[in-house]
Amino acid sequence: MAKDTCAEEFERHRSYLGALAYRMLGSVSEAEDAVQEAFLRWHQTHSAEIDNPRAYLSRITTRLCLDQLKLAHRKREVYVGPWLPEPLVEAEADSAQQLAEEASYALLLALERLSPPERAAFILHDLFDLDYPQVAAALERSEASCRQLCSRARARVKEQQSRFAPAPQEARSLCQAFFQASRSGDTQQLQSLLASGARFHSDGGGKRSAALRTIFGREKICRLFAGLARKLGPRDPLWQERVTINGLPGVLTLEADGHLQTLAIEAAHGAIDTVYVVRNPEKLAHLVARLPAELRPRLASATQPA
Repeated sequence: MAKDTCAEEFERHRSYLGALAYRMLGSVSEAEDAVQEAFLRWHQTHSAEIDNPRAYLSRITTRLCLDQLKLAHRKREVYVGPWLPEPLVEAEADSAQQLAEEASYALLLALERLSPPERAAFILHDLFDLDYPQVAAALERSEASCRQLCSRARARVKEQQSRFAPAPQEARSLCQAFFQASRSGDTQQLQSLLASGARFHSDGGGKRSAALRTIFGREKICRLFAGLARKLGPRDPLWQERVTINGLPGVLTLEADGHLQTLAIEAAHGAIDTVYVVRNPEKLAHLVARLPAELRPRLASATQPA
């Protein structure tokens, strides 16, 4: 296969491979690296002899991701505070239900609790519809073993599935109301928005201030934001965009200190049951391009892409 034809064939599958790698790794930047390495390996093969390029590339990408997950596991052990995936941000109008189901924070956090082979088998079979012979080839295991991996993973993931998904407009309204109330420290409004058993995850990665543990319960979350309001006063961002984050309603902001931040919410039965905030600059550098050009000089250096 000629070089140009080889590259064109790969490009037909790039988006698919990127989606696969992101769900494996929970990182936009690492997923892009894995896909680029898959391209280099594809370029070095006798690709004209490959009957099913997508299955072949899925196999390469999966193995690259499994290698990366081994390193990621060690990093997670020393990570400061709660870990959240790098946010996958889209404009509100571009969001899709499939993304909400297949890349939600709840699902990606559930996948984090699986072993790398369980995670790979579940993603390949249940999310990307590869049959068991293809999964077995990708993982270099027997079909029976892959069926067991999927079964175990499916049971564990099911425990984390959302019980009820509100209408998109309702969820967006809850998100915007929470965003405003959390900035002002309006505890009465926060009380009305949060479910009694709500959870608050914030990921600063030790590089920006964030809660060092997940906060459970409406009262504790309200106390957190009331305390921030007393200490910092109203915290209006320099810029904000209403977006969809991993299929959830959210807000991307440029904070007064020059750092980017994302906030997303999950809701059920008319109340917010989970809040996700990412503040770690390393996980937000890929979002700089969404900023208006005139605001980019206001970015803190830690948020600038390498």
